[in-house]
Amino acid sequence: MVKIDNIELSDFPLLLAPMEDVSDPPFRALCKEQGADVVYTEFVSSEGLIRNAAKSVMKLDIYEKERPVGIQIFGANLDSMLRTIDIVEKSNPDIIDINFGCPVKKVVSKGAGAGILKDICLMEKLTAEIVKRTKLPVTVKTRLGWDHSSIKIVEVAERLQDVGCKAIAIHGRTRAQMYKGDANWDLIAAVKNNSRMHIPVFGNGDVDSPEKAVLMRDRYGLDGAMIGRATIGNPWFFKQVKHYFKNGTHLPPVSMPERVEAARRHLEMAIAWKGEILGVFETRRHYTNYFKGIPHFKEYRMKMVTSDASKDVFAAFDEVQEKFGDHEFVL
Repeated sequence: MVKIDNIELSDFPLLLAPMEDVSDPPFRALCKEQGADVVYTEFVSSEGLIRNAAKSVMKLDIYEKERPVGIQIFGANLDSMLRTIDIVEKSNPDIIDINFGCPVKKVVSKGAGAGILKDICLMEKLTAEIVKRTKLPVTVKTRLGWDHSSIKIVEVAERLQDVGCKAIAIHGRTRAQMYKGDANWDLIAAVKNNSRMHIPVFGNGDVDSPEKAVLMRDRYGLDGAMIGRATIGNPWFFKQVKHYFKNGTHLPPVSMPERVEAARRHLEMAIAWKGEILGVFETRRHYTNYFKGIPHFKEYRMKMVTSDASKDVFAAFDEVQEKFGDHEFVL
């Protein structure tokens, strides 16, 4: 059994990675139903939150059916981060996660996200002060380093653990790599194999098949997998991995009726949470994967991703169900 502080999880838990404009409550609900052990919110800007920015505040919405759920925050200013903790605690998450890994320029340019990998002492200090500020378990998501020449992830993980971090998820790339090249799981395993480490070490990056998850567990010996891009438009990924763990076989492909129903529910929940305009807009990124592998589908996908009114998207779902309802997917 893996434990994040006092939160008991399965032997090799699967975590939904925090993803901007993806891991919102509707999508987290779908992933939880399909077997995600822990889900994380989109990352929340500490500066936006203390200024009461509507988008940042909305990201604090969590629901009982999601638990255990972590709220992820980012920032580089200690005072702002501590004030953020006080606000975040009111949403009663199970975990507070610090983002020390986001590689996008607008975050890094402020010294936050992966930008903080240039200043390991500040990274350690922020973590230590946040741990002191809250009774909730504090976890960290980070990368191997700023670039290849500055990788010190074994030392970094040890220092974060020593100031009270309860688990660490490591993306197997540097900031310089962004999302290019292969994730280096050997360096994540080096953290896990450090005899001084006793907190869970979760691997992140390139877990895009059940076989990869098994590899991360059995060859690299990690405590769990944090999965991001492979789940977009594919919340069934968690169930597929767990079935493979148990039986060594693949589940049958998800049927067309199941795909249509998931897409429909996703849009319904998104509209209920964000309203018509944002609900329609922010579910678009999922449709390509919901309906991946269907020949001659472009016309219907275009309707889904260009329609501004939900009634038109729902109508497109109905058309797809009628035309492709008996389509058989292959592994």
